[in-house]
Amino acid sequence: MPRALLSVTDKTGLVPFAQGLSDLGFELVSTGGTAAALREAGLTVVDVSQVTDFPEMLDGRVKTLHPKVHGGLLGDLRKESHRQQMEEAGIVPIEIVAVNLYAFEKTVSGNPTLDQAVESIDIGGPAMVRASAKNFANVAVVVDPQDYDAVLETAKSGNLADHRLALSAKAFRHTAFYDSMIARYLSTQAGAEDLSETATFGFRRQQTMRYGENPHQSAALYRDPLQGGGIAGATQVWGKELSYNNILDADAAWELVCDLPQGSCAIIKHGNPCGAALGSDLGDSYRKAKASDPVSAFGGIAAFHGPIDTIAAEAMAEKGNFLEVVIGTEITEEALAIFRDRSGWGQDVRLLTAQLSPSTPILTLRGIRGGILVQQSDEDPGKEWVVATDRQPTEEEWEALRMAWRIVPHVKSNAIVLADSARLLGVGAGQMNRVQSVRLALEQAGALAPTAALASDAFFPFPDSIETAAAAGVKAIIQPGGSKKDGDVIARANELGLTMVLTGVRHFRH
Repeated sequence: MPRALLSVTDKTGLVPFAQGLSDLGFELVSTGGTAAALREAGLTVVDVSQVTDFPEMLDGRVKTLHPKVHGGLLGDLRKESHRQQMEEAGIVPIEIVAVNLYAFEKTVSGNPTLDQAVESIDIGGPAMVRASAKNFANVAVVVDPQDYDAVLETAKSGNLADHRLALSAKAFRHTAFYDSMIARYLSTQAGAEDLSETATFGFRRQQTMRYGENPHQSAALYRDPLQGGGIAGATQVWGKELSYNNILDADAAWELVCDLPQGSCAIIKHGNPCGAALGSDLGDSYRKAKASDPVSAFGGIAAFHGPIDTIAAEAMAEKGNFLEVVIGTEITEEALAIFRDRSGWGQDVRLLTAQLSPSTPILTLRGIRGGILVQQSDEDPGKEWVVATDRQPTEEEWEALRMAWRIVPHVKSNAIVLADSARLLGVGAGQMNRVQSVRLALEQAGALAPTAALASDAFFPFPDSIETAAAAGVKAIIQPGGSKKDGDVIARANELGLTMVLTGVRHFRH
């Protein structure tokens, strides 16, 4: 009689799977709660303790760690020596193993004590999974209940051997993910450095996509289960499936608007801000943000720091608007109805709700060929600002400087932002020299440039950028400082009658 070992925390689909195995003539071996569930369903089950002739002990920590279990999992029946040793030891081969693990991820999501978290670390389960997966030439290991039906079908048809390698690979992905959760949690508890000697990141696939940035590229979204907030954890309440580029732009929009005051709106196009504003209400915020660059805002991503209400929805539904994605902390039923009733783009727009992103640093990953770059996210450390020029900012200029400095970290380098106290007026992004970014921002701001403060993500290596800004009427500039030419730049600012604030913090965004 062939033998199957079943020991699962997630009992979804367990009984039909076990019944199917029993109908195929398998002897069912099981443990604890799994065995109880099978007996309750009327199935005959052999307890692991009957197989091992040894009782469970140490509060269940030791029950399957035994030669009569692992010998049955690891024995290679293609080898005469293995078959002989197993027969001499009374070890019965195990052909199918269904195991999923203690819910460690769920436990640590509930703010447990360290002892509670440790008790949720499965030892016997991963050992059985890994042993079975190593011996895929002889054993089929199932870690996902969604695979039960396929395993039964292939077992009935006699083709199970053809699928054991794929099941093995999935099993090792399963244990690697599980171990990554444990490693990260315990590293945090131990106060280990973020950039440790090995990088273990566990992500669960959230969504597959039709393609990536371009149609010939495959893509999927994976979510970090140990971090909340942000676009990866957003809920889509309306609209078509999100694309790869939608998600990138939505993330950029959400990260920016979370850095702006409550009630603000940010509009992103191709990864860069083309609008940002704080108005009297969300509708006013949207209209002012759109006015920053109406051409670029068409087909963009709009994010709101707050719940999207009818006022905001009606502003977006005005003639001439088209948005790919709209994001808020909530969307009221009345606002949702406006999009549902709107013909044309209102039927196509994707509506998302998301939690505000915390300002605490997280690790960010960026793939390069052959590896990844890992760094902390760019959260402003809040160093004290210094007015480096003779001229002090007016109160209105201080507000504009703060607004511009909130936006500039979200613009691709070389980054220049022009803003007044309420909204973005001009952006220069991604240029190979800084003065060209200044020219682009001034061109976009036009006649409003004299009312704006200018922010630069990095220092000015020469005075040419501030000379260009001053010629357009800009009076207030904020930048990190730190150049060997700081003295020359500050002296030139004094000659031009400018005020210049140094933050001591650079915000490159490559």
